[in-house]
Amino acid sequence: MDVDVPTSLGPGRLVVDAADAPSSVLWLGHGAGGGIGAVDLAALARTLPAQGITVVRYEQPWRVAGRRVAARPPSLDIAWLETAPVVTELADGLPLVVGGRSAGARVACRTAASVGAVGVVCLAFPLHPPGSPEKSRLSELLTPGVPVIVLQGERDTFGTAAMLASEVGARSNIRIVPVPGADHGMKVAASAPLNARGVAELVTTSVAGFVGGVS
Repeated sequence: MDVDVPTSLGPGRLVVDAADAPSSVLWLGHGAGGGIGAVDLAALARTLPAQGITVVRYEQPWRVAGRRVAARPPSLDIAWLETAPVVTELADGLPLVVGGRSAGARVACRTAASVGAVGVVCLAFPLHPPGSPEKSRLSELLTPGVPVIVLQGERDTFGTAAMLASEVGARSNIRIVPVPGADHGMKVAASAPLNARGVAELVTTSVAGFVGGVS
């Protein structure tokens, strides 16, 4: 089901993959370089409804309008927050977990408290711009006052799983799940420990377990 949602920045779109008897709702945003068809977002939408988790993917207005350059972070937050009442209505009292990949994960972290989320799912959190580790975005990852799971590639140029784990330290509410051999797009080389199917299974299994645990 697709739901067009007007915002002050133009229309956005919710794509809903509903569970037959949902126990929770997972609301996901896309990255700055792609849309809701990203392999990890698509895998979650395809797999989790059968496990009682309704998956709602959000297309930001810039993407719906066909622009190739993403909006700035404040605009992403505005559109997301203006869409939140529609998602809350869809959830109809069920626990809401928010998340996304890359830029979408940043939005989810920054706004989790405002939308009443019980947890945050981060796929390929962009800890820093490639080649600029001094420009850390760790503070955003630390913002949610709820449990957070981060699935991070071991070859992610925006911050590897090992680097992310080092910066997060012993904070008990943040769990880092390394994705063996994966880059920022969750793609792996032929020689990697996991193939594409294995990566999808790791992502979906980890996220399903997390959502079930917080809701």
